[in-house]
Amino acid sequence: MRITGAVLETSGAEAPFTTSRPFTVGELELDPPESGELLVRIEAAGVCHSDLSVVDGNRPRPLPLLLGHEAAGIVQEVGPDVAGIVPGDRVVMTFLPRCGECAGCLTDGRLPCEVGTAANTAGALVGGGIRLHRTHGDAGAQDVHHHLGVSAFATHAVVSRTSVVRVDPDVPADVAALLGCAVLTGGGAVINAGQPAPRSTIAVVGLGGVGMAALLVAIALGHDVIAIDVVDAKRDLAVALGATTAVSPDEAAERGIRAPLVIEAAGSARAFETAFALTAAGGTTVTVGLPGPQARAEISPLTLTAEARTVVGSYLGSAVPERDIPRYVELWRAGRLPLERLVSSRIRLGEIADAMDRLAQGGELRQLIEFPSDAEHDTKPGRAA
Repeated sequence: MRITGAVLETSGAEAPFTTSRPFTVGELELDPPESGELLVRIEAAGVCHSDLSVVDGNRPRPLPLLLGHEAAGIVQEVGPDVAGIVPGDRVVMTFLPRCGECAGCLTDGRLPCEVGTAANTAGALVGGGIRLHRTHGDAGAQDVHHHLGVSAFATHAVVSRTSVVRVDPDVPADVAALLGCAVLTGGGAVINAGQPAPRSTIAVVGLGGVGMAALLVAIALGHDVIAIDVVDAKRDLAVALGATTAVSPDEAAERGIRAPLVIEAAGSARAFETAFALTAAGGTTVTVGLPGPQARAEISPLTLTAEARTVVGSYLGSAVPERDIPRYVELWRAGRLPLERLVSSRIRLGEIADAMDRLAQGGELRQLIEFPSDAEHDTKPGRAA
């Protein structure tokens, strides 16, 4: 079938992306789902810093690439050997499929799926191969790689059954989309990796979509939260959402703030160093940010020993999506997890370059690409892509 999507043509382009124009928004051919796969009409897709890290070259992926890894949509068609999903279901799309059988899957979320990781690295689906194609100038027919098994910056996607979790119809698309990355990662950093004692204090360093999701989940579970970010508006929002206090990294250091659990969600070496410095003796530093591969941080090994510290790396919040997403849905349904507050902007597909520029400037939490319910795309031709 013919779809419309935002294809990343080059990686490492310079901002502003509205000028360097690394994207092409246009038509592609999408193959029908094969065994174990689904065709999903995308309703909403989040613009995440992990997408930006591919655009700016910090996280290389095979090109051309149909970007986007956090989304929700309605199932249109199921391939052979698909269980538990039928056309008409709303699904959360997650960027780390799990086969359920490899050594990584047997760690209860601590390690990513080996099969899913290999497919994501290759820009393919778990079942093997690529379902996206286009005719591209003199190159003729060309495959377009999948982004983390999802490729959500498009009107439709074919994904593996292991890349989706069904949610009930009362969960709206904008909330469901956030569950696929921001909430799984931020919330999982608290629940799965941090495992805080009841009603303890948690500090969150970096208040983007993931960090703010960690804050919301921690508050929903009854913890006091110290919010830390360099952006005044993000600190103000954190207090409005229920943070006990919100300070800049410099102010946190000046006041000698320490917490038994500190979540680093900014994805920079400096943020990691800040999080480590704020961790109390006997405490745990959880890092879920994804800095560039060349980033290096400096910490004291003596402090690790003398203060009996723990540092935990947590990819996708050490999540098992089928297990964890229903828990977040119940917190949302009970009114304790106001995920709608994470949405800072609602845009159309044609505004993707603008969205990446705003994300790079640090002022956004989650920008959502919304697709019309009739699945007709709106690329707003007046906006640069």
